[in-house]
Amino acid sequence: MAQTLTLNTLEADNRSFAGTGGISQGNWHCGFIPGFLDRETGAIYHSRRADGSPASFHALDGLPDHLILARDPATGRVMAIKASVIAGFVRWGCFYTREQAACCLG
Repeated sequence: MAQTLTLNTLEADNRSFAGTGGISQGNWHCGFIPGFLDRETGAIYHSRRADGSPASFHALDGLPDHLILARDPATGRVMAIKASVIAGFVRWGCFYTREQAACCLG
């Protein structure tokens, strides 16, 4: 069963891919931008802040409401995204998983 995407899972992914092209700081110079793929629909989403501006990291707050499972009741920040959504990168209109981005630059 797929794991729900949360801030904690994003942080764990960043630790796992530290020092590789699987994190934003390791691949932005090659044209990768943080994004998300809904494996259920095939839809790709660029990472955006809550105000809709582009984010240079994996930001959950800018994702569409239909992907959101939970928000913090006090702040309204997104806490969980449906399990079919994975974090990765978009380059030239194509989605790359963290593993694929790391391999491209490894």
